[in-house]
Formats: sequence, C-alpha cells, structure tokens
Amino acid sequence: MARLNTNTRYLYPELSDYAERICAKLPESLDTCFFVNSGSEANELALRLARTHTGRNDVAVVDGAYHGHTGTLVDISPYKFMGKGGTGKPKPWVHVVPLPDGYRGKHKGTDTAAGRAYGDEAGRVIEQAKRPIAAFISESLLSCAGQIIPPAGYFERVFEHVRAAGGVCIIDEVQVGFGRTGMYFWAFERQNVVPDIVVLGKPMGNGHPMGAVITTREIAASFDTGMEFFSTFGGNPVSCAIGMAVLDVIRDERLRQHALVTGTRFRDGLRALMDDHTMIGDVRGAGLFIGVELVRDRETLEPATEEADKLINRLKSRGILLSTDGPYHNVLKIKPPMVITNDDVDMVVRALDDELRGLNSGDHAA
Repeated sequence: MARLNTNTRYLYPELSDYAERICAKLPESLDTCFFVNSGSEANELALRLARTHTGRNDVAVVDGAYHGHTGTLVDISPYKFMGKGGTGKPKPWVHVVPLPDGYRGKHKGTDTAAGRAYGDEAGRVIEQAKRPIAAFISESLLSCAGQIIPPAGYFERVFEHVRAAGGVCIIDEVQVGFGRTGMYFWAFERQNVVPDIVVLGKPMGNGHPMGAVITTREIAASFDTGMEFFSTFGGNPVSCAIGMAVLDVIRDERLRQHALVTGTRFRDGLRALMDDHTMIGDVRGAGLFIGVELVRDRETLEPATEEADKLINRLKSRGILLSTDGPYHNVLKIKPPMVITNDDVDMVVRALDDELRGLNSGDHAA
C-alpha cells in the first residue's frame, strides 16, 4: 500500500500476475479479465459485453434471482422487482424462466431428468420471446431464491437453448465462487459447463471491494469499439495484491477442501434434526452453501415464514447470525466464513435444535 496505490491507467506486475492466476483457475477459453470494484459493477459490465457482442438487448433471467443493486440489475433481478417495493412485473426486455427448484417446484428431485425438464422450460421461454435474447444470466447456485441447488444437467440444457438462439451464457459466481462449494473452485463446475462470461465479486478480496468479469477473447474483441472502458480503482495495485493474498490463503490453508468437509458435517448434523423437528422440510447445499427450508406441513409444503423469522432472532440472541430468503422467506441461509471449525458447526446445530424445541413449546426465552 505504501509502494504504489493508484488507478489502473497504467500497467504494473500485480495486474498481469493476478489476471494470469485467476484465468489459470478457469476453463482455457476464459482468458480475458476486466477488473472492477464490486459484483454489481461486474454484472453491469457482463451485460454490456453480451449486448455489444450480440447486438441485442433482451435478457433471460431465473425467477427469484438477484444480481445487484444498480438500476439495470434491479431490472433483471426478480428477487427485487417482484418483491416489496418492486414493479411487480419484468421490463419488456426481461424474460423470466422458472426457478429450478427440485424441492418445491414443478419437477421434483435433483437428477438429470429434473434438470433437463427445467432446462427445456427455460428454452421455451427463450424461444417464445418476441425478440432474440442477448444473454441468459444465472447464479451457479441461487442464493436469494432460497439456497437452490439446480438439478444435474440443468445448465447444460439451458446453455444449449441459449446458444441455439444466438445468446451468450453468463454465470454469476459472486456469492459461491472461490471454493465455497467444496468440490470445485467454481460452483458452475458442478454441472460440467463452460460459460461465455463469468462474474466474480465479494470473496475476491475477503472484505476488500473487488469484482471481475472473465470472458473469451472473441467477446472481449467485440467490446473494443473505440469507446474506452475504465474502472478507476478496479484492479489497482493494492487490490491485486490483496486478491493474490486471498488466493494464497485459500491454497495454503486448503479452504476449498475444508469447506467440503465442514459443509458435509454441517448438512449431516442438520439432517439429523429432521427426525425430531418436522418443521425442517429440506436441508440442501454444497460445501458451505447451505439452505434449511422450514415448513408447517411436509406434505403440503406450507411455508413456515413466521416461525423462520422468530428462529433467526432467537439464534441472534445467542450470537449466531443467520437470515431467511426464498420466495416465502422461510429458508435459513447458512453461508459461514470458510474458516469455520467443526466445533462451530456442532455448536450451531445444537443451538438450532434447542431453539426449535423452544419454538415448538411456545417458550420465548432466548
């Protein structure tokens, strides 16, 4: 920070070194980086790239998705425009495809049959759009939509439809990248697909504001229209040094592998509670990306929204900070720091067990 803290109008070793390290972790075709300051800024840029490359404007999005807080990103985030304070309907250039929810949705399960069925539903929306789409954008795992893990084969099928329509496939890794899901460094790798554009955000700097868009050389070349792209502090020397330090820690402390082990322990512990607590309808996740869906009836799947709200406040009084999300705000979002220990995991499971018992008995004590 004392040696050089400036904007990115000039090249310096940290910029190229960090770009090379990030690209080395992605499929070979994704070889061109644009550095920015946040996930929202990155998603905005991803849309610009897709629109410039295709010469189109329309975008396909997944129901319940959230991609950022800017005006354009609120327009492509059903979580926002269909929620409190929203317009209640998408803009004419936004096409909403069904949420691939294997628990509550139309097609049950997590297998390829469900994934392909949801993928074909997305394809029908894309094909029926009045104008051809520029892009399809989705989180690899849908967080605000309720910690949804798309069924196997979903993205492979959707990508087929998008590319057949001449669109670009954008994957948002802002919340789930950098090893959080355990098995892979990027969550989209779970589905054996290669996106055209990948968006990165918060985990890049471990609290320091960073974002990036990684794309193909062909798409980047389309963007070279003569209009300068410049993000004043995106990829500045200090940010790049911080980004490389984060990559070092993830590698040296084996945090991806740690997320796999502790995440499995966490889900196993939560599922063990289902025998005693019928309010737990589903436990799902990958690594340290976990959702617990609370219902009043496991047959009807009536959402336990009020109970979920009470539960997170009871847990807050014990120093455990969770939130709720999903269309009915009945899903507990569990995305702890990747350095969480087995003792931490066991403590949270015990506390959740205690508070569910208290909630069922009508005990309102903390």
